[in-house]
Amino acid sequence: MNEAPITEAASTGAPRDPLAGTFGRHAVAPDRRRELVRRTFSVVAPRYDLMNDLMSLGIHRAWKARFVARAAVRPGERVLDLAGGTGDVAFRLAALGARVTVADPSVEMMTAGRVRRGGDTVAWVEAEAEALPFADAAFDVVTIAFGIRNVTRMDAALAEIRRVLVPGGRLLCLEFSTPRPWLAPAYRLWSRTAIPALGAIVSGRVEAYRYLIESIARFPDQAEFAEMIRAAGFGGVGHEDLSFGIAAIHRGVRV
Repeated sequence: MNEAPITEAASTGAPRDPLAGTFGRHAVAPDRRRELVRRTFSVVAPRYDLMNDLMSLGIHRAWKARFVARAAVRPGERVLDLAGGTGDVAFRLAALGARVTVADPSVEMMTAGRVRRGGDTVAWVEAEAEALPFADAAFDVVTIAFGIRNVTRMDAALAEIRRVLVPGGRLLCLEFSTPRPWLAPAYRLWSRTAIPALGAIVSGRVEAYRYLIESIARFPDQAEFAEMIRAAGFGGVGHEDLSFGIAAIHRGVRV
């Protein structure tokens, strides 16, 4: 890749999206980022769920179970699972009686989920978070698990999420975050060595997994991302750390 290396801009005091205009360690134009992220997920789709198990040593399953529990969906509620990929979270929500729509820009990811899991308990829509093809106030709950860091612009995605939620509707976001200082060195070593190696062995896509690790490393910490959610117009903002901060569940309410 011949993109320019990233240089940090001076702080303006406003919440900053450290992933905007980047792909891994490179500075790229927004359209180029969109293209590269889509390509990444198209090539990892066949082995994506297996790689999640290997990368997290299976812990992602417990994180998603807690995430679904915190969403507290009720039968009949309309839920948008944004960047829902293979439907791992969506099918759990649908099992609780929610009416779930998966929206994801990667047809390959959604196809992989439908083929493996089968059934028509959820709806599938090809869509980007920054331009959702849904009416205002169309959903009671929006969930997004390990997807917000892959959007082109987080501020635009959060604005769209707020638009499609009913007043009082709930946003739940599960994302990798900043672990405790005592854990951070071992976590970084695992991320930068073991995960790309696993990606090369299992999927043959080492570069795709290098991007995923870089996007995790550049994602805002818990307090910074909470401030971005607040700046998008949500109330009741808070977060819950998982596995000593390796991941976190963020929440907000449309006001």
